[in-house]
Amino acid sequence: MTLTLLHTAKAHFATFDGLRDRIAPEAKLAHVVRSDWLEQARNGVGDALRAEIAAQIDNAPGPVLCTCTTLGMVAEELGAMRIDSPMMVQAAALAAAAKGEIVLAYCLDSTLAPSAALLDSALEAQNYKARVHAYSLAPFWPLYEAGQTEAFHAVIASGVREHLPDVADAACVVLAQASMAGAAPLMSDLSIPVLTSPETALRAALDL
Repeated sequence: MTLTLLHTAKAHFATFDGLRDRIAPEAKLAHVVRSDWLEQARNGVGDALRAEIAAQIDNAPGPVLCTCTTLGMVAEELGAMRIDSPMMVQAAALAAAAKGEIVLAYCLDSTLAPSAALLDSALEAQNYKARVHAYSLAPFWPLYEAGQTEAFHAVIASGVREHLPDVADAACVVLAQASMAGAAPLMSDLSIPVLTSPETALRAALDL
């Protein structure tokens, strides 16, 4: 089986190849990168873009994982798995168990609506209404676009730490975008889990 990964940034290649090598070295991954899709989607996903995504998914040799949070909802409707689904299920379960709240950090405005809707759905499945504190770290996104990933992850971690004291009953932190995952190890000392999407999604997709 070959798992096709739809990316909007080439930087994800190394992330997912590294995860594959660690958790399932026999797995075959096919990377497709379309940075132009993210640019098109900033003002919504139109019919032309939807048709392009559908064609890519239909022509894939096996299951498809969309690693772009902004496009995840549309990709899922068209038959792909969205990268943040397993993470949001985990976040909802943690919040329900702790009777706590959730911090949702994101770096692209286009990410917020689909991420929040998916989290709400996961919370509904848990029959638990958690308050979700959405925290924008959008000013730091240019660092990622410029390839300054270490600096990007450092300021993401710093920004989350700065915000957390305002949420007394936080059960977990959700880093909405796959690109933010590298910030999690920098917050390993926190008393609550910091959830990221790449590994949980890859494990779930390979289980398909």
